[in-house]
Amino acid sequence: MEEEEEAAAEILQLHELHHSDLILLSSSNPTSTNASSSSSFDEDLLRKTSSVMEALGPMGPGLLAVTGVPNASELRSELLRLAPKLALLHRDTRKRVLKKRSQNSQKMGEADQLYRLNGIAHIAGYIDKEPTRCISSVRRQQNMKLHDRVIPYLKVAGLEQVARLNAHWFKLDEPLISAFVERWRPETHTFHMPFGECTVTLQDVSYQLGLPIDGEAVSGCLSDFEQLMEGGKPSWTWFQELFGELPPVKCINKFTVTYKWFQTRFEVLPDNASEDTVRMYARAYIMVLLSSQLFGDKSGTRVHIRWLPFVARLEELGRYSWGSSTLAWLYRCLCRVANRNVVKLAGPLTLLQSWIFWRFPTLRPHGFNTFTWPLASRWAKYIPSLDQRSPRVLQLRLKLDKLRPDDFLWIPYAVPDVLEIAAGDALDQRHQVLWRSTTSLIYFAVIEWHQVDRVLPQLGGVQHRPHKALDIDSLMAKDGRGGDRWFPNVFATWHQHWNNRFDNVLRFQIVPNPGPSVDYLNWWFRIARRFLSPEHLLVDPRVAGIPQDARPRGERAAPAMVEAPDVPDRRSIERRARVGTRTSQRNYGGRQPRRGRGGGRVGRRGELGSNEGRGDGGGGGSGSGGSYMLGSSCQDPVCSN
Repeated sequence: MEEEEEAAAEILQLHELHHSDLILLSSSNPTSTNASSSSSFDEDLLRKTSSVMEALGPMGPGLLAVTGVPNASELRSELLRLAPKLALLHRDTRKRVLKKRSQNSQKMGEADQLYRLNGIAHIAGYIDKEPTRCISSVRRQQNMKLHDRVIPYLKVAGLEQVARLNAHWFKLDEPLISAFVERWRPETHTFHMPFGECTVTLQDVSYQLGLPIDGEAVSGCLSDFEQLMEGGKPSWTWFQELFGELPPVKCINKFTVTYKWFQTRFEVLPDNASEDTVRMYARAYIMVLLSSQLFGDKSGTRVHIRWLPFVARLEELGRYSWGSSTLAWLYRCLCRVANRNVVKLAGPLTLLQSWIFWRFPTLRPHGFNTFTWPLASRWAKYIPSLDQRSPRVLQLRLKLDKLRPDDFLWIPYAVPDVLEIAAGDALDQRHQVLWRSTTSLIYFAVIEWHQVDRVLPQLGGVQHRPHKALDIDSLMAKDGRGGDRWFPNVFATWHQHWNNRFDNVLRFQIVPNPGPSVDYLNWWFRIARRFLSPEHLLVDPRVAGIPQDARPRGERAAPAMVEAPDVPDRRSIERRARVGTRTSQRNYGGRQPRRGRGGGRVGRRGELGSNEGRGDGGGGGSGSGGSYMLGSSCQDPVCSN
């Protein structure tokens, strides 16, 4: 039984657990026989398989009791499948098998380590096979005019700043986003960089999009309003009451309506429109704004009717936490696209790209030095290159691998230029205090966790070794499909976490130079997979020492050769010695009067009484009228008359 327990222990290590976390109650297991005895190998295998299943099965006398394990049922299933085979292998062989199986997990880190791989085929484990994988973004521009009479309703809802961003068309740099997706860890909701962890927080949502943080969770039900909510009505009956008509059948798909219908029907607000008509246009604008800019999905062409209960009460829209729900949806979209089998990315991608540009100065485009509020508007006219997408993924991956600690701005919003324009209710104290809250983030059936305790330097603190990440694996697959429900009741525990958000605010010292501690860096350098590029691209040739195998081979000296005389080019040296230089203070030859050469015949007397003349050979001489050309006097007697 010792071999079987050892095999089980090693499999548990594969799942990043310790011996201290498990207890194998195997006292009542039957004694296994020796495989080398006269009994057949098949009988021995069957006996050992039965023994292991009794030891590890959930209902047997040898029940596996694991403390602190969130996915115990999945763990048992893995043990039951592997342990019978591994128990019969030699210790060294078993280690090789386990090492091969855990290769993908090791791509993302080692023991106690960060946490786990979250059960997905993370793209970081397949970079060698898919080095140029580039995501494809799914985004939709609203293309609806923002009428002046609609703006007051947007202010009440806390969505005015996002609506002003909607006037711009933000282009997404997909190779850049792809390089960051490779470093996204679903367990911690952070990007794993060479210098540590970083992520988009509630603070970034406030500054980049100007959204409020404090408020009620954005939740409810998706379509069965009449049955699940108080005061609810049949979905399409309610739709007709709020918008005055129903879309054509061809514009409806289950509980969604095409963008085109909204854009065509509510394109121009009449000048003499009544207040009821204005409210109708405001509802349409808000529904499309939420479905395109903040909570866009992979369809990219449709608006879900889940927003009907919200726009039915326009005056109450300001009570919701749009910022926390937006961040929840961004986290969920990143977790999904981190799967190697998913290549389409939706969600608030303007927020993600702007966060990258603000936090990583070496990655931002040049020439965008002026900006307004909110800060994401800075990149409104940025147009990324559409050429060489795959090579750019490789280049950006290597650039992230070579990031230095000072290439990331822990505090980018404390500069005077930002403080001068920062405004709006989103920066009120009741919102700011929640930037430091470790709490749930809720968007209907999407539940994520704000793990700001792992990125304290982004809020001005010192990062020490963090606690183990919260396990919310069971929530990752929840997306509202499989029947409508009233989600505040289904996820009551997580809604209670959000209701207690002010009780979970972290308190830590603010320092002038935030960053990770030495203890954190020692831990991070030891357990994290900090680099994703091939090894040969990461080696700095300047620090490469003498190879250890550079021992003497063959002769100990260069062979003798016949020496020939050197013939250097000394023309420049000889000329400087002959004519001098400015530095030597010798007279320049070019500054000396040049002696004229006498001509074959006498030059004619110059006009105005000048005695200078030149012969045929161009020699010059001075006459009584002064020297026309610098040179010595002509020696011809005629010239001296």
